[in-house]
Amino acid sequence: MEFEEITYAVDGGVGVITLNRPKYRNAQGWRMLDEIDAAFDQARNDAAVRVVLVRGAGGVFSTGHDLGTPEGAAYRKAKVEAGGLSHYDSFKHYNLDLLLKWRNFPKPTVAMVEGYCIYAGWMLAAAMDVVFAAEDAEFLAGYVEYMSIPWDIGIRRAKELCFESRFISAAEARDGGLVNRVLPKADLERETMAWARRVAENDPVYLRLAKVQMNKAQDHQGFTNAVEDSLGDYMAMMWMPGNTMRMEGERRLLTVDLAVRGKRGERFGLQVPAPAKG
Repeated sequence: MEFEEITYAVDGGVGVITLNRPKYRNAQGWRMLDEIDAAFDQARNDAAVRVVLVRGAGGVFSTGHDLGTPEGAAYRKAKVEAGGLSHYDSFKHYNLDLLLKWRNFPKPTVAMVEGYCIYAGWMLAAAMDVVFAAEDAEFLAGYVEYMSIPWDIGIRRAKELCFESRFISAAEARDGGLVNRVLPKADLERETMAWARRVAENDPVYLRLAKVQMNKAQDHQGFTNAVEDSLGDYMAMMWMPGNTMRMEGERRLLTVDLAVRGKRGERFGLQVPAPAKG
């Protein structure tokens, strides 16, 4: 597959996947997700690649799903028929199946997070084995399609953040368990790559089986069943008649989280609608 929205390179045993839509702050459309998956497949089939690192271009990891860019909409339209099982299968593929596939990728993975890591950005980072973040990185949780958040930071903290819908710092994400290490921005790339190269020197059989055992431990607690069940609840919520969250593009981006009304729009250079009265 020819890459247009990511780049992929191999550096010293480390396959580096870079989300490369800085104009849209690395919003994840279906094409990008297909390209990420193709890069993971290349890394899987390349014995020289021992570790995969995922990062974003332009100082931002990802601001979430592509909710309405023209190219994103055109790619989706070409991929799926409207309504019915075709819609369901595509939604499940891009919002659950790929995340679980990457979570179960047979080699160690690391997310290198700087800037914003929002909703689908959190989903992608959480599907990796290890997360390193810059000191100024910011994370935004919500009730998302791949609902790993209770597993990432604990149930009570997940409730708190999803109810309030507020950004948390890299330090708070580390304290909750999502992030492994918080590093000065100037050191993030060097230290993340150094860690990945050290891991790449280890025996691949050991690495694979160690990862399998830890994922099995999580699955014994019900992880995979829980995120699969959650997707159905999410779809029911989104398509419930009268649900105000059934919005596209900037309207959904801005109205999902009333608690940060004004702040989030200013960050993204968007016009924020005033809260409804009454």
